[in-house]
Amino acid sequence: MALTGSRVRRSFALMWRGMRAHPGLYVLAVGASGLFGALTVAVSRAVGWATDTVVVPAIAGDAAARDRIWLAGLVLGAVAVSLALSVAGRRIWAGYGVVAIQADHRTALTRQYLRLPASWHRAHPAGQLLNHTTSDTEAATGVFNPLPFALGVVVMIGVAVGMLLAVDPWLALAALAVIPITVAVNAVYQKHMSPAVTRAQRLRGDVADVAHESFEAALLVKALGTEDREESRFDARTQELRAANVRVGIVRSLFDPVIQTLPAVGTLLVLGIGTWRVTVGAVEPGDIVTAAYLLTMMTVPVQAFGWVLGELPRALVGYERIAQVADAGGALAHGTDRLPAAAGGLGVRLEGVGVDVPGGARGRTIILLDGVDLTVEPGTTVAVVGSTGAGKTTLVSLLARLSDPTRGRVLLDGVDARTLADGEIPAHVAFVTQTTFVFEDTVRGNVTLADPGAPGSPSDDEVWEALRLARLEETVRALPDGLDAPLGERGANLSGGQRQRLAIARALVRAPRLLVLDDATSAVDPRVEQEILRGLADRADTTDPGQGAPGTTVVMVAYRMSSVALADRVVHVEGGRVVDVGTHDELMARDAGYRGLATAYEAETERREKERADAAAAEGEAGPGDTGPDRGDEPAELEEVAR
Repeated sequence: MALTGSRVRRSFALMWRGMRAHPGLYVLAVGASGLFGALTVAVSRAVGWATDTVVVPAIAGDAAARDRIWLAGLVLGAVAVSLALSVAGRRIWAGYGVVAIQADHRTALTRQYLRLPASWHRAHPAGQLLNHTTSDTEAATGVFNPLPFALGVVVMIGVAVGMLLAVDPWLALAALAVIPITVAVNAVYQKHMSPAVTRAQRLRGDVADVAHESFEAALLVKALGTEDREESRFDARTQELRAANVRVGIVRSLFDPVIQTLPAVGTLLVLGIGTWRVTVGAVEPGDIVTAAYLLTMMTVPVQAFGWVLGELPRALVGYERIAQVADAGGALAHGTDRLPAAAGGLGVRLEGVGVDVPGGARGRTIILLDGVDLTVEPGTTVAVVGSTGAGKTTLVSLLARLSDPTRGRVLLDGVDARTLADGEIPAHVAFVTQTTFVFEDTVRGNVTLADPGAPGSPSDDEVWEALRLARLEETVRALPDGLDAPLGERGANLSGGQRQRLAIARALVRAPRLLVLDDATSAVDPRVEQEILRGLADRADTTDPGQGAPGTTVVMVAYRMSSVALADRVVHVEGGRVVDVGTHDELMARDAGYRGLATAYEAETERREKERADAAAAEGEAGPGDTGPDRGDEPAELEEVAR
């Protein structure tokens, strides 16, 4: 989408691309505007004809001229009605064109947002992305409202020039003298307006970003009492935006009056030159009326040129900000391969996998993973364990192809993930993160992520089974509307653990062959977490028993040793490398780093369980086995101890 060349070339390219995207609408809009221009000239000519053949003779006492007054009124009325219809057509079709181009931009942005990898989104604040679809899109299309009008003025000027030249070259010269002045004024305007608009558009994104952060962190802000700080942050950005908008307004306020005054200057020139030409007998009084009326009628149309020229700097800035997103690289390419048709879990193999990212000190590359070789057998449950920053999340995200490795290959059932067709991995792999998003929808809508009754959407029985495996069935059945119960914005009426279990149910309802859990049970009570993991294991054991196919493969990032011990294999990751692989008991016996990590986790778990039991006894509540509300703070503290 990027535009190249000089500012003039980029301006013409922007306008041409917009009209070319919807040629039918703009043919009608420009055609109606051209008709308006031609009829405007016709009105002026009709006024001149009426002056010479009806008004002046009638004033002089010509009875025949008085009898023709009705004819002059009929001609002027017919032209006026035609003018009104052409104006309505131009505005209607131009309006359709603007909203159609805006829809194109927003669709292109949304499609690109979905294509770009998570690493790109982490580097671009959500407020800026929202600003692209709102303020930038409106700025990029603002020029298309007056554009058909301005193009119609071209027709008007062409017809007017021809008519005035036929009447008298001096009148034509006086009438058109304002055009080169307009071009010169616009050159100065563009020079001052472009940087002012660029700054204003950037600050709009900054304001949206600060607002988005404040809204997202509303609970944190209220809990810590930092309202004044957030207000100061927002006020500082809005004051900068205010100053930038004032600067834009000042520049425009100096430009617009000049454009609006130029037609009046042209009218005065015509009257002055015309008086001289009438005196020497070169033209008739009606010709002067025609030229003066024509310039008067052209005041608003000529201003349309000013509107276009005024909107162009802002449109270029908005369009180029959109183009930066639309042309952004990094979107994952897809192949045409398909996974082998097979029941049961996926087999996973990582061969020499490394992941590097730029951004280190002095521009050095940061190595997140290096030389990872790992095999996960179909149907097994594998726990990935390591201290903070070891590379666990980076490793498991490769399995769902949220990003690609810099080096090496990720094989799913022996097929390189990079060669799989678009949609093939989501059809077989489900990824659940620690941070859970809940839509403002019903329980059913949040689990299925589909409209009720949509083709291929899970049945209610399948939804209930997924909720049962996620240990959320009883909670949902207790809700007044069951699966139709609304969950509120971001699941505000659910606890952190319940939201995580909802996310697990959302993954399980798709019957994935590979389930990846990136600390997806961190806010779930330990006992409930173990029940979920045992339920997954039991389900895997009973999957397709007649064929002997292995069940769903589960790869999970885990912190609780009681949960890690349930895994078939444990992968110890440190410093971006796989240190050891084996069962929990094997690693405890031979891996000192893993043993220290496990001991720290277990000691902290025992301490917290004892504190919880003492508090429950003091308050007359249940002890450590309580299955009540989920505790969301335990994993973070355990991780801190391990670190």
